[in-house]
Amino acid sequence: MRITFHGAARTVTGSQHLLEVNGYRILLESGLYQGRRKDFYRINRSFPFEPREIDAVLLSHAHIDHSGNLPNLVKQGYQGPIYATPATVHLANIMLLDSGHIHEADARYVNKRRRRRGEPPIEPLYTVDDAAAVADYFVPVPYNRAFEVVPGVTARFVEAGHILGSAAIVLDNEEPGPTSVRLWFSGDVGRRHLPILRDPVLPERPTYLILESTYGDKPHRDPRYARDELREVVGQTLRRGGKVIVPAFAVGRTQTLVYWLHRMMREGEIPDAPVIVDSPLAVDASEVYRAHPECYDREARRLLREGGLEEVLGFGRVHYIRSVEASKALNDRQEPMIIISASGMAETGRILHHLKHNIGDPRNTILIVGWAAPNTLARRLADREPRVRIFGETYEVRAQVATVGDLSAHAGQDLLLEYALAGRATLRGLFLVHGEPKGAEPLMALLREHGLDAIAYPKLHQTFELPTT
Repeated sequence: MRITFHGAARTVTGSQHLLEVNGYRILLESGLYQGRRKDFYRINRSFPFEPREIDAVLLSHAHIDHSGNLPNLVKQGYQGPIYATPATVHLANIMLLDSGHIHEADARYVNKRRRRRGEPPIEPLYTVDDAAAVADYFVPVPYNRAFEVVPGVTARFVEAGHILGSAAIVLDNEEPGPTSVRLWFSGDVGRRHLPILRDPVLPERPTYLILESTYGDKPHRDPRYARDELREVVGQTLRRGGKVIVPAFAVGRTQTLVYWLHRMMREGEIPDAPVIVDSPLAVDASEVYRAHPECYDREARRLLREGGLEEVLGFGRVHYIRSVEASKALNDRQEPMIIISASGMAETGRILHHLKHNIGDPRNTILIVGWAAPNTLARRLADREPRVRIFGETYEVRAQVATVGDLSAHAGQDLLLEYALAGRATLRGLFLVHGEPKGAEPLMALLREHGLDAIAYPKLHQTFELPTT
């Protein structure tokens, strides 16, 4: 058995790991590499293996850095199964279509400028049609059901608690020998006490563990602290007659916010006010959440029994908007409300229009609910810059700016440590992926302090032999 780390190696993007076992080749994920434009096209179009020679693909969850290069994999000849949980299949289909639309739109925009300079046009990384073609290869498999991936290797999806449908992947190899070997791939480890989702399942008897390390440098507070901060900020804004404008990612973060806001209004913790989700992808993603109550935790299932789906995702109280016309009409409304819109970095999408129309009113609050990358509008707002540029024009920031931390869907250092130590008795080797050095290196040091010495932090395209006896 051997494993080669072709993505998410010493970085947090482009997850892709090739497992060779029993003469077969299994690909763990095919995520989109996101970075500088020239690297983006080169890396995502050029696989370091022949796609036609892959026997099976296993997908932990639908986020684009884990699923987003599947259209190129299929386009370049892959014709085997892509196994994932039913909710992941549902989410991935809509997210890949959205990704294809974005690549087409980006190419059109770039080509206008290239045409003016007399340069040849570029092709989109992939199209909507390319993304739609992936659907034919998805094979949904429920949690905790063992299935044969290739002869001699069985797999099982167990709860990862990161987003709807997210899973760790457990691979059991029964090569000839005294014992079978278990490879446990964490995917993205979630957190305890996140709304709607079940808590992550800890590893059981792993021989080898591939573990994400995004936040390996720091523990997270309980996400219920974030609920308290959200209640305070939103309540103050609505009581003074203002709007709350929230840049938020369409999948995961939006549904968490809707769940909490609906519960707070129902229980009288904040004033009743319209909650608007203004993002076609977020609307689609929320419908997927609605369609898969089998993924809910005990509390969400109880609410579902008692009050229907309104109690889980606010259907009936929350207004979900698709059309551009309805989005524009929000800017003419003066009453207090909460508008949640993509993108989370406030760099593209409808959120820019809502910021432009509301940033100058001191009654309003711009609420940043996640980590914001350097040089993005969300980061400039979070840094309390007094003036920002939107659509090329400068605006004075007169609205209040607030940040709510502890909403990450990734495990912090404390849970990652617990996750690794759960398999200590049987573990022969541990590989840290999906983490930059600032996250992985402190986690490595901490793991060694707790007696785990067989740890690797793979370089891109590095191969490891995994002894099976």
